[in-house]
Amino acid sequence: MSLLPIVVSSICTSIGALPVLFIKNISHKGKDVTLAFTAGIMVAASSYGLIPSAIKLSDITTLVIGILIGTFVLTLIESVIPHTDLDHSKHPVGQAHVLLFMIAMSIHNFPEGLSVGISNVSSNVEVGSLVAFAIGLQNIPEGFLVALFLVTQGINRMKAILFSAVTGLIELFAGMFGYLFGEFFQPVVPYGLAFAAGSMLFVVYKELIPESHGDGNERASTITFIFGFITMICLTEFFR
Repeated sequence: MSLLPIVVSSICTSIGALPVLFIKNISHKGKDVTLAFTAGIMVAASSYGLIPSAIKLSDITTLVIGILIGTFVLTLIESVIPHTDLDHSKHPVGQAHVLLFMIAMSIHNFPEGLSVGISNVSSNVEVGSLVAFAIGLQNIPEGFLVALFLVTQGINRMKAILFSAVTGLIELFAGMFGYLFGEFFQPVVPYGLAFAAGSMLFVVYKELIPESHGDGNERASTITFIFGFITMICLTEFFR
């Protein structure tokens, strides 16, 4: 067991934000297909990594309970904490909107970090590496989109990268929490994996898919989603 996968996975958000130093803007279609690709990666990580691992370590009942808890918690968080979704507008919308967007991304990143932390407590080393790799991979386009959005809202490029890194820091703290919690409560690990799967599937269906279909690029986004799904599976098999 190691904390290194948790740290590396979180840093990927900052790495993904770096291209905004050179790219001023990106088309709606570019944003949509990037979101769809990220969604494909997350669905593959859930269905191909987290869910089979949870079943392997426990049973179908544990899996169902964990997924439902993850879905419920994300629903509760979204209901209680005011937030806003990714806005594709090219025009600045004010500091309040930017703040709410940052809150939304923090909500989004918490279950991801939790999944990496808990999975790295598992006695199955392959599970921890798989989840960390999956989350880290999808953090790269996510970090880029966060930084790009902030730049389009008039935020300085360096500050945009810094703010993007902050969302990754939230994920790091969540990962540490998941790791420590799993260390003390080993039986909770399969529940945690299922919880993470439910949380990620919630984010994909509630946030990423609707956003990627919001500007008339449904077909391109759907194809890119499938490519993201296949990419994650192929990379997982390659690095096993």
